[in-house]
This record gives sequence, structure tokens and C-alpha cells, in this order.
Amino acid sequence: MDLKAENILAIILGGGKGTRLYPLTKYRAKPAVPIAGKFRIIDIAVSNCLNSGIEKIFILTQFNTHSLHRHIYDTFQLGAFSRGFVDILAAQQTMDNTNWYQGTADAVRQNLSFIGNIGADYILILSGDHLYRMDYRKFLKTHLEKNSDVTISVTPVSRKETGSFGILQVDESSRIRCFFEKPFDEQLLDRIKSPLVSGNRAYLASMGIYIFSREVLFETLEEIKGDDFGRHIIPEAIKRYRVFAHRFDGYWRDIGTVKSFFEANLELASLNPPFSFYDEKYPIYTRPRFLPGSRMRKCDVENVLIADGCYLSECRIHNSVIGLRTIIRKGTTVEQSVIMGADYYENETPPDFIPIGIGHNCIIKRAIIDKNARIGDNVRIINEKGFANFDAENYSIRDGIVVIPKNTTIPDGTVI
Repeated sequence: MDLKAENILAIILGGGKGTRLYPLTKYRAKPAVPIAGKFRIIDIAVSNCLNSGIEKIFILTQFNTHSLHRHIYDTFQLGAFSRGFVDILAAQQTMDNTNWYQGTADAVRQNLSFIGNIGADYILILSGDHLYRMDYRKFLKTHLEKNSDVTISVTPVSRKETGSFGILQVDESSRIRCFFEKPFDEQLLDRIKSPLVSGNRAYLASMGIYIFSREVLFETLEEIKGDDFGRHIIPEAIKRYRVFAHRFDGYWRDIGTVKSFFEANLELASLNPPFSFYDEKYPIYTRPRFLPGSRMRKCDVENVLIADGCYLSECRIHNSVIGLRTIIRKGTTVEQSVIMGADYYENETPPDFIPIGIGHNCIIKRAIIDKNARIGDNVRIINEKGFANFDAENYSIRDGIVVIPKNTTIPDGTVI
């Protein structure tokens, strides 16, 4: 059994237009969205690879890629003493193909020539918008022990959660027999309970993480039509190949929607978060910025995650995440919110210009304030009218959460 990391090539899918995370994806790709104060979503998948000894990594990108590319190249330089790489394969038009990526499978299909040149025996395909920590060597071990052609990482979910995932029916040997996309039918749900799990979480959901043996990946993408792994390739592969499940019981969260992203961030600010960004053996890496420590003056702070380089003055902050270089001024209250901070410090502000940060005597509740926002004095961001979803010129509401887009200015006295 060969578990050498050099036999594995990881492919991280950079995602599509990111419509479920809009307006956080208005100016950036989904994997470039900041999380946990100082990280980017892409850091999670890349760090999991590096911690698993996998140092050959392709990242497939297409939409709003500038900040993502800059972050990857600034962060993941493996150096001259490594034979590995973290390389970007951006969508491109060629003489043979004038189409952009049409889906997850099509993105991989269009890059088979690059994948073949690496010579890896196993191809690990990952999503760029999940929050979890996994040792992929255990995943590969399952693949080899089962003599599998394709292995899918699965996690147990409850009956009420099945409508949000692709559910896999497995036999006693963990071989996958059927795939059902977001099933709701009660009789079907009774029939596809997993024999490998019991209790309240009796169903196995696909995590969208796959290992293909190299030859099978090439055969599959050349012979099976369809642009998406979950909807097209995997259901057909189950019929043709030996496809097995690898069970993962750790913390895993799809953070591809505004609601799930918001909730995951607030969990990180709790006293005992279900997921920690620091583990001595498996840390999450990000770009070092060499910022000073944050300063607080007469603040009431409870269950708050605070990143580097912030200045908080005589304010009240509860159950929130405060990102890099955040400035919050006197008299302001922030509750259950994600403040992403700023990309730079502002040395001078014109007299009639609202400075970067949050002004005096503001109230911000259940909101996401994206980077470089300028929030004036006496602003109330509280979803006053109780909208579930709404779009305005300078803000959006998703699942009751107010989102202030990047670089937005909110004038003094505004009530949202």
C-alpha cells in the first residue's frame, strides 16, 4: 500500500460566480472571502493539503480572480527546497476550446493535459468553500484498502438535513450503490438509511470531496457527459466503477451561503468553538501581514474574536468577529456581527469624508460589514423592517442578515 504524498495531486475548485454568497462575492471570488478575522476561505483547503503532506496543488479559478490570485501567490510559496507547488489554472480560451468552465467536472476536464503531466497516481478533488480539518492520507488509505476506483468522503447527517445534500446509499462494505440529490420523499428516506450509522444521523451526505485513480478520472471525464461532478459524473460513475465511501466524523460546514458563512463565523467567536483555526499539528495557514497587536480602550467585550491591527474605543462588542485593521469608535454597539475590517490604514481623511471604520454611537446587529466600509456616526444597522431578503443600492439582506458590501459608504444617521 503506497501512501506517499508525492503520488497525490490535489485540485481545488475555485467555484463559480458565488451567487449564494453575494454581495460578499461582488468584488472577489468565493474562496477569497475573508473568514475568522484574518484568513481567507481558500486557506482551509490548501492548509489541509499541506498538513497531509500533499504539496502538488492546482487551484482552478474563473470569476473575480484578482484578489484570490494575489493572496495565493503571497501566501503559498513552497520554496526552492520543495518539489511541490501551489499553482493556479485560470479559465482560458484556447484554439481547441473557446468555452469558460461550465461546471466542476468541466473545469477539471479542460485541464486534463496539465493533470496528466504531473504523473500523480491519485487525484484529490476538493471544494474551495468548506470549513473543516481533514488528514487526506486517511482518505487515501480507504481508497487503497477498498481497491476503489473513486472514493467519496461522506459525513453523517440527520433526516431533516437530507434536503440540503446529495445522499449516498451504501452497503455493508461501504460500497456506494445509489446517489440521491437532496431527497425529500419520506418513503425513499426510509429506504436509504445507512447500515453503517445509527441514531439521529442515519444518512450519509456527500461532502463534495473525491479521490479518483488517475486512469479512472480520465476515462470518466472523457466518456461521461455532463459538467458537474455531483449531478452528472458521480451518479454515472457509481454504475460503472467501484465507488466507495470514506466516513468523516469531524466538524464540517459548507459555508457557501451568506447564512452558513455568518453562523460559522459567530461559532468561531464562542467560548468553546466547534472548530479552531489553530491546531499544533494541523494549523490553518494564511498570509503573514506583520500587523501590530490590537488596542482596546474602555470596551465591553464578550465572546469576540479580534484579529490584528484593530483599534476599539469605548464601545460594546458581543458575540462578534472583528477583522484586520478594524476601527470602532466611541459609543458604538456591535452584536452578533462580522466586521471584516480594512485592507489598509487611512492616514488622512478629507474634512467632509467619512473615515474607514465604524463611527460614533452606532448600533450594528446581525450584520456583515465587508472590508473598507465607511460607516458614519449614529448609524443603525438592525434590519428595522425585518426583511428576510432585500436589495438596496448600498446594502443587501440575506436570511435576515444585513450585508454591507466592500468599499461601501453609509452616511451619518442612516437606519437600515
